[in-house]
Amino acid sequence: MVTEGSAGMENQALGLAERLPLPVVVKRAALAPPWRWLAPRSVGNALHHLADGSDQIAAPWPRVVIGCGRQSIPIVMAIKRASGGRTLAVQCQHPRTNPAKFDLIVPPEHDSLTGANVFPILGSPNRITPEKLLKARNQFTRLFEPLRMPRIGVLIGGKSRAFAFGEEDIAALSSALKTLTKSSSLMVLTSRRTGDANVARIKEALRDCDAYFWDDSGENPYLGVLAWSDAFLVTADSVNMACEAAATGKPIHIFPLRGGASKFTMFHHALEQRGISRTFEGQIEQWDYVPLDETGRAAKRIKTLLDQRQPASDMR
Repeated sequence: MVTEGSAGMENQALGLAERLPLPVVVKRAALAPPWRWLAPRSVGNALHHLADGSDQIAAPWPRVVIGCGRQSIPIVMAIKRASGGRTLAVQCQHPRTNPAKFDLIVPPEHDSLTGANVFPILGSPNRITPEKLLKARNQFTRLFEPLRMPRIGVLIGGKSRAFAFGEEDIAALSSALKTLTKSSSLMVLTSRRTGDANVARIKEALRDCDAYFWDDSGENPYLGVLAWSDAFLVTADSVNMACEAAATGKPIHIFPLRGGASKFTMFHHALEQRGISRTFEGQIEQWDYVPLDETGRAAKRIKTLLDQRQPASDMR
């Protein structure tokens, strides 16, 4: 699998790769200027234009390469060409280039991409599985079992091109969280997009409240929060966090933020239609649904395509 190395992109590609009956090799690579500015278009052999610090990419070529992110696209295409077309080229997300270049594209439904080799899924691929959740539940028992039930997993994103996440949003979120601690305990995780100042404001609002707030020290308890939550409150800006929470089968309450875009509206509407999420209206509710496993569904499609190809002896 090939990505530029960002966690959000890498987790999507890994989510698919880990579901295949093949060894997983992670390649973190990007193009050097000026070629990186052309991506997803490519001029020449992208493997000859890798930026300093990129992982080496060379034969033997893999049976399948999974790319995620704009920078990965010319590299995935170069691997496919170098293998003589024998490598199955899979791209996560909308590639913003001719879909016919790939053997399979796995975009979110809300990108509205169609084609014979397009396999849309609800949201994005992820690495969450029942096995990992069970392991995390056991691993973080001492940390989270003592918390008062119901335990609410709070997953907070931040400012993006679509959402402002400004003063008004932080004030409303902080107030809502403080109110929730009257009837439940909170397990609060923020992201890099949340911003230090906003994190400090939320922490201050929850001071002396029944809330666990990870301080970035020690092992990341993210999987533990997913495993121990009885329900979730997720800010509306993150497709990835909502999809990962949906893999647990626990109720998801979407906290609205100022701003938005049509693709987010479509995504949240699809979650609601499947009985996975509801807009947060001040209280936590309980309901049931089948855990979302779009990653597994896409991985089955990749397996089918691989089974249709005879593996070459010089491919790993």
